[in-house]
Amino acid sequence: MVIDPVARRTDGESVRIAKDVLCAGAATKICLPDGPEEYARALARRGHRRPVVIGDDRALLRAVALLHKERDLAGVALAVVPVGAPGAVALSRALGVPTDTVAAARTVLDGTEQSLHLLTDDSDGIVVGGLDIPSGTEEDGRPRRRKRSGGARLPGPREGAGEEAQDAAGALAPEEGPGADARPDAPAAWWRAPLRKARAALALLTARTRPAAGDPVATPGHRLRVEADGVVLADLDRPVRWVSVTPGDGADGSGLAEIVVHWQAAEPPVRARARAVTVSGADFRYRADVVVGGPVRTRTWTVQPDAWRLTLPHD
Repeated sequence: MVIDPVARRTDGESVRIAKDVLCAGAATKICLPDGPEEYARALARRGHRRPVVIGDDRALLRAVALLHKERDLAGVALAVVPVGAPGAVALSRALGVPTDTVAAARTVLDGTEQSLHLLTDDSDGIVVGGLDIPSGTEEDGRPRRRKRSGGARLPGPREGAGEEAQDAAGALAPEEGPGADARPDAPAAWWRAPLRKARAALALLTARTRPAAGDPVATPGHRLRVEADGVVLADLDRPVRWVSVTPGDGADGSGLAEIVVHWQAAEPPVRARARAVTVSGADFRYRADVVVGGPVRTRTWTVQPDAWRLTLPHD
């Protein structure tokens, strides 16, 4: 049993419950690594024991990556008790592992091993759950908002032109502009009212020439070439919103990845299944499970069918 240090710090009570359930049901050796090197050493010294990870998705992925590096991933059945915030264990939940501590610990004792696919790339990286290639936006999917010197906020793409004009019209406070250092009780200068009207008119003109919210032109997209087993799904002459690749669950025995290309325009995405997918273009980043990689100009991901085993509930 390898207990991730982050889990021990963030939710010691869940860790204690998991230890109690597992120790009551089987002979257990507890390892408490304090860093990546000790974590790797604990897995390397597992012998014939089945490794059980107590921690979040990053702890699970760390174990999978280490076993893959040892080229022993297919020969080891992993088990995990997710401990962490809901967002930190989303991958474990998607794989079918219960996120309730007691239920997950009982699954370790009474569950069944299931073979799962994964993706490997040409730099020996792995993808367990899924791969997303964003389209150049911020990490939260929205453009970062800036502020003018006067403090008025530039609206993002979800806000309307009317709000922009209103913000711009009110952006110039009575104390701004020439003569701002005058006394607060001084009479209003003759130029302030015309200047305020001019600012409002300029904001309206700018809003009318800016793409409206929901307009596909409002987001620049990313120019990528996507090939699935040599078949071109998208090329550089047509920007895409994002590309998603999942290794599949192996239920149909095909051993193929599922590729979805989402376009900028409001039209159905392109879907394909292939053994290998190659993405190329200008420097782009990608999110493999919970890790952001890149920037790269080209990368190929290949499905590895039944490459690892995870203990899951019987149903």
